Amino acid sequence: MLQKEFFLHIENQYTNNLPFVAYSKPADSEIKALLQKNNNIFHTQNFVENGFVFAPFDDSNQTVFIPLDHSELLTCERENEHSNTFGKTNLEDVSGDKQAHIDLVQKGIASIEKESLQKVVLSRCESVSFQENQTISVFKKLLENYPDAFVYCWYHPKVGLWLGATPETLIDMSGNRFKTMALAGTQPYKDSMDVVWQKKEQEEQQMVTNFIENCLKSSANTLSVSEAKTVKAGTLLHLQSNISGILNTDLRTVLKKMHPTPAVCGLPVKRAKAFILTNEPYNREFYTGFLGELNFKETRSRNTNSRNVENNAYGSVKSVSRLFVNLRCMQIKNNRAFIYVGGGITKDSNPEKEWEETVSKAETMKCVLRS
Repeated sequence: MLQKEFFLHIENQYTNNLPFVAYSKPADSEIKALLQKNNNIFHTQNFVENGFVFAPFDDSNQTVFIPLDHSELLTCERENEHSNTFGKTNLEDVSGDKQAHIDLVQKGIASIEKESLQKVVLSRCESVSFQENQTISVFKKLLENYPDAFVYCWYHPKVGLWLGATPETLIDMSGNRFKTMALAGTQPYKDSMDVVWQKKEQEEQQMVTNFIENCLKSSANTLSVSEAKTVKAGTLLHLQSNISGILNTDLRTVLKKMHPTPAVCGLPVKRAKAFILTNEPYNREFYTGFLGELNFKETRSRNTNSRNVENNAYGSVKSVSRLFVNLRCMQIKNNRAFIYVGGGITKDSNPEKEWEETVSKAETMKCVLRS
């Protein structure tokens, strides 16, 4: 399908107040969309269905689901060109209550010093004006600017409208083989990947890696963990370790162990989550939840030679799930874009620098809202 026709279908779906998700996976040549044929709200608990999941941060709330069997699936080619509309962060021009966030960070540090927490991820919400007719154009800008992120536009008339470009995989499963990542630590990209990471960022990233490794030990027959390396996500740099293996249990069991991870919550997870729900001055809703394809079917041939028809007939069909943490995102409501940003707080955190980190992260969304 041509891109023009693809986006026309999405615009019609949105105009008709029907649920949809349009998205592109990291470094993928395709954009996909699921257009739900009714406005019912579907939920999943066991994660055995086929479709697209949208899960909240607080796992005591329900996960929304767009089912394949109630939707039309569209695809089109993603254009290779991408624009460079990134603007420089201006700390003086950032709206939002700076002092309130610094006070929240100080409260988190105090709790860590009392040894009730090792780490807590604290966030804030910043809003800017947004016109309804911007929705598809902003999604296109996200696609252009962030080709290596999971870029999406998700809408349900009874839930809301969200857009994002997240750099973080929660889990990528093909059959019983899985890949995930430990992503933590942030600094601005300044034309070089050769950077120095402070002790605070290194320890934070190691905490996340250790947590995921310990979570998956009993659920995996094999487990491989790479060394941490510097990766680029838009205008930011992060520390990332890759983790892979073969699972011996189902996806639901793994998700209950992994979500929320210390990268979006803290350690110990239950105490950090309770601190967040008690002290953050807003409801995260789907920010730092997860989203993506659930149990899509993919056919893989034994022979990569397309002319070998006989061998291709014996290809295998695998169930594939690709789920991403909902970072670098915004919610649209009442002609406002609510941008969600946060950072990991440890004993070595500096409240002023933590504020500045959220300012840098907010640029991921704000740069595509500029005309």
